Amino acid sequence: MELARPGPAQSGPLRLASRPELRPGPGEIRVEVGACAVCRTDLQIVEGDLAAHTLPIVPGHQVVGRVVEAGGQVDHSLVGRRVGIGWLASTCGACDMCRRGLENLCRRALFTGWDRDGGFASETVARADFAYPIPEGLSAVDAAPLLCGGIIGYRAFKLAGVGPGDRLGLYGFGASALLVAQVARHRGCDFFVVTRGPEAQERARALGAAWVGSLGQRPPVQLQAAITFAPVGQVVVEALEALDRAGVCVVNAIHLDRVPEFAYQHLYWERRIQSVANFTRGDSAELLRLATDIPIRTQHETYPLEEANVALTRLKEDRVSGAAVLVP
Repeated sequence: MELARPGPAQSGPLRLASRPELRPGPGEIRVEVGACAVCRTDLQIVEGDLAAHTLPIVPGHQVVGRVVEAGGQVDHSLVGRRVGIGWLASTCGACDMCRRGLENLCRRALFTGWDRDGGFASETVARADFAYPIPEGLSAVDAAPLLCGGIIGYRAFKLAGVGPGDRLGLYGFGASALLVAQVARHRGCDFFVVTRGPEAQERARALGAAWVGSLGQRPPVQLQAAITFAPVGQVVVEALEALDRAGVCVVNAIHLDRVPEFAYQHLYWERRIQSVANFTRGDSAELLRLATDIPIRTQHETYPLEEANVALTRLKEDRVSGAAVLVP
């Protein structure tokens, strides 16, 4: 499903297209796609909220599939194995960020479904060193939603710095927050959920949320940390208002509308705002281990590949229960 020109999801900007047979180059693998989860970032690229890096492009960066061919300089024992392909497609390995272990901030990073073709397809090609082994206990449709919302959510959880007995606010309760809640519960945190919609609120209660409220409501206790998932600046202000002294608000969004003016008192007492950008391969390995240890369970709706526009439209309208997953 190829994007030639951004446009509203409901207008069907993705078109079914055929490509010549893919061949991996040096250091690359060709992967037969088993499932590709749909992310709000895909929606933002398709609709033009994130400016296109290259067109036409095949979106999709939560890919699970089986290696069917290995290029030069790649261990050919990878052929036949299941791998995951995420948002981070490659890094330079040489800039100051990469040398400091912050490859998620690489100045020359490339991204799957934005700079190079992604997983809204029957096959894709990726760098072998940016593909992750998928535990055999996870099906493709269960593993795919972990590869963006799960991993970036996990990095946001780490940046929140909470531990057993701490109070964590989750602002929004879509697919990413659903996974973070399971990690928080596993680590002994109390989590408080602020979200709209009775279905999302009921999911939060079922997972053991200490409190569930609607947007505009404040949790009954002060929080050590909060993670915001909605791409809405006002939510950041609401989260700051709920923080205790020294609390942190982690903003889990690649695109955010304007944060409205707020009183400095919301930041005083050493409260802070922390963005989260991308993830490292180390984050991926840790989250995939946790996925089998906890075990993490995803909720998803599956769609045929050719219904990618339908899946994006349902995501835009908040009508997806959990994650939308395309299955070629």
